[in-house]
Amino acid sequence: MKNSLTKIVVINFLVLLISILFIEIFFGNWFSEHNFGPYMREHRLKKNPVVLTYKDIQYKYIYKRNYHGFRGEEMDPSEIEAVIIGGSTIDERYKPYELSIIGNLNSLLKKNDYNFEITNAGIEGQSTAGHIYNFEHWFPKLKNFSPKLYIFYIGLNDYNSNYENENYNTKGNDGHVRNPEAIEVFFDSFKSSSFIYDKLRKIKQKYYTTAKIMKYDHNFFGLQDSKNYEYINYEKALKLHDLKELKLKYQGLISGYLHRVKILNNHVKKRNAVPIFINQVNFEGVRNERLFIINHSLIEYCMDKNLYCIDLADKFNGKFNYWYDDVHTTGEGSKLIAETLINDLIEIVRQGKIY
Repeated sequence: MKNSLTKIVVINFLVLLISILFIEIFFGNWFSEHNFGPYMREHRLKKNPVVLTYKDIQYKYIYKRNYHGFRGEEMDPSEIEAVIIGGSTIDERYKPYELSIIGNLNSLLKKNDYNFEITNAGIEGQSTAGHIYNFEHWFPKLKNFSPKLYIFYIGLNDYNSNYENENYNTKGNDGHVRNPEAIEVFFDSFKSSSFIYDKLRKIKQKYYTTAKIMKYDHNFFGLQDSKNYEYINYEKALKLHDLKELKLKYQGLISGYLHRVKILNNHVKKRNAVPIFINQVNFEGVRNERLFIINHSLIEYCMDKNLYCIDLADKFNGKFNYWYDDVHTTGEGSKLIAETLINDLIEIVRQGKIY
């Protein structure tokens, strides 16, 4: 009797195992060209509750990254018409969509009778080296992903980089698109390929959130000294900095940065789309000479190569309450950046006859 029971258990186990293997082989992503493999594990299917306090108002929202890695609700990659790429200043996970740069830009586009929306592809910590990584390891995994417009919001994660000339790598700058730990790479590859695990994650994304609620305060906690605050706009920076001297001093930094811009431009052109490059400022504007010179060099490069660029550094005038730390904007700051960009963005769309 005991042997018969053992035999039944073994047979049932083998049937279950074979069934699982059958399901995995025929329905999993093991052999799919769209299998994410070890990439984007930390940036897909995220659903984190957040409470933000800003101007004495409490915002409760869910920070989401969908199945394909973009911030926001689920969408078919084939339906994405425009995408914006940047670091944490575009991801803006610490504020709700309606207070973000993208939320404001999309609202302004709608008011100007444009029906397309910009999709948020921002990843915290990414520099232009990380953006290149996206074209190599993220975007190719997206079935029929073919936006007409790629917007790059760049500079803040590059001006302190050590990349010289044309040498660059993604270590520490890919935004954790790929886990650097070998064992994690193995498990991430397995999880991305498994049909059963994939379905369980989708169910969890739909019905559950993480248990921990993240709480933040954007009442200028990183900027305490408002009395001595001074924003250095582009006009002031031209008097403060010596352009000729900085071009020589940071020749390697500039060369490396523009080389990566060239690679990004080539990636977009190969996709028969239009790239737009936007430079950035921090809470001091362009007081920092490294940030100033790569911003200036980007615009010169765009003019020389006939690329579409928006010179935010030249157009934007910051105020103390536009930032909650040295690089990230408050809701008001994000709104003003969107309003500063929108006319140039629309003009580029018209010139390029993109939509």
